Amino acid sequence: MTTQTSTIGTIAPFRVAISDDDLTDLHERLARTRLPRPVPDEDDWQYGVPNSYLREVATTWANDFDWRAQEERINAFPQYVAEIDGQNTHFLHVPSAEEDATPLLLVHTYPGSFVDFLDLIGPLVDPVAHGGRAEDAFTVVVPSLPGFGFSTPVVDRGWTMARVARTFDTLMRGLGYDSYGVHGSDGGAMVGRELGLLAPEGFLGSHVLQLFSFPSGDPAEFEKLEPKDYAALEHMEWFQSVGGYNAINSSRPQTVAVGVSDSPIGQLAWNELFQSFGNGTSLVTTEQILTEASLEWFTNTSATMGRYHYEEAHAGAEPAVNHSPVGVAVFSDDFKSVRTFAERDNDNIVHWSEFETGGHYAALERPEVLAADIRTFFAAVQSR
Repeated sequence: MTTQTSTIGTIAPFRVAISDDDLTDLHERLARTRLPRPVPDEDDWQYGVPNSYLREVATTWANDFDWRAQEERINAFPQYVAEIDGQNTHFLHVPSAEEDATPLLLVHTYPGSFVDFLDLIGPLVDPVAHGGRAEDAFTVVVPSLPGFGFSTPVVDRGWTMARVARTFDTLMRGLGYDSYGVHGSDGGAMVGRELGLLAPEGFLGSHVLQLFSFPSGDPAEFEKLEPKDYAALEHMEWFQSVGGYNAINSSRPQTVAVGVSDSPIGQLAWNELFQSFGNGTSLVTTEQILTEASLEWFTNTSATMGRYHYEEAHAGAEPAVNHSPVGVAVFSDDFKSVRTFAERDNDNIVHWSEFETGGHYAALERPEVLAADIRTFFAAVQSR
């Protein structure tokens, strides 16, 4: 077990209140959009985001999307900002009315934000109203990673996922929770694993959508693989072929952020992962994408979000095995964790489920299904 020595400062209430001037500026920039010269078939995603998609979504963003309605939806949840080791950390804190509810961190994606989880909070906090049992209730804490949303400005460098894990443990202790679990996807899944490695006292375990474990080069590993595992490897290869943002953010995040931070349509295009790079599998709605994109635009966080790839690539961390309890939910159109590799790096996987629909943003796409799987994992952990 690890004991943290970080401290939490004053916790202040917070509400989202984007100015009318910022809304006007966004609409003016959308009206001045200059799209690139298209490829011959401009509906084809092979070269990247096509003009036809951008033109349609830009029109919706400018004419039909209601940011104020989304702001009201966000502000329906209690929000706060706390200073932890000099860094402002924004978070939602939604207690359950059920006695003995389990404290749970929800850690978001890249690109993404705390709004990933707005539809998941209700099923977790009030399971009875969503087909669950009272004893499966959670009190949820939904922080914004430093550099995302309202966890700004970023005061220094070196924000790896391990550092975020330490910060979020400090947050949970500062809120009075001496025992808690975590759920995460993408960057949030990495934070979940780092919390498992940290193993703070009272830590219940990590429920994640991905365990990013890859072949080590040992031929013996492949002897255990099943046909679905080879399909997962093919999916990894496809993702690598389209996910060029990883390489750019890992090497020159500030350079690409110049264009993305100056053009809302450039930002929308850069966040093509919400559309699963145009392969037709994404279930994320246009309204959900525009809510995420608007939040990123108003907070001007494209650069600080992208720096995590750089920090992780240059961290020099040594491989380590996670001994804390882990649950994995693999959705059909997401990165497909390979259990053989995952068990090599995480030797206490106590729950593994696979779903036929849903993808990288399951909290946006299939919140009820995801909530049920989170309940199942933590019920199993707490009954051991």
